Amino acid sequence: MMHGDEPGAEPGAERDEESAPESSAAVPAASTRGLVRHPALLVIALYMFLLAGVNVVSVAKGLARAPSLIFSAAFVTAALGLLLLFRWAWTLTLAAVVFLTGLFFWRFTTQHDVASIMQGGLNLIIFFYLVRPEVRANLR
Repeated sequence: MMHGDEPGAEPGAERDEESAPESSAAVPAASTRGLVRHPALLVIALYMFLLAGVNVVSVAKGLARAPSLIFSAAFVTAALGLLLLFRWAWTLTLAAVVFLTGLFFWRFTTQHDVASIMQGGLNLIIFFYLVRPEVRANLR
């Protein structure tokens, strides 16, 4: 009998209770580990929220038409799903980034605006990050 054991207790029973994770706490821990391993996913989700906010403000000011709010809804949906590490959100984010990359590069070729090529380059970097196998492996 070891020091601290009770006479009627099984030797490994105490150890099993302490090491067994609770089922409700296991799910958030898994998603937190994914975001900790890839903090860029958090930054990309914040970027998607920023794009949605800019789009809403431009519609409110009258600079864009109301149907473009569909993109804002898609950006917010993609950002929320990416924070939860869903594979469908990864696909939606990837589609949005590819669309924006093409849009900004097209805007640069027609208007020769340097800011457009910078934004297109940023979206291209995000695209190359999202297609890495390590990022896809953490999604569910």
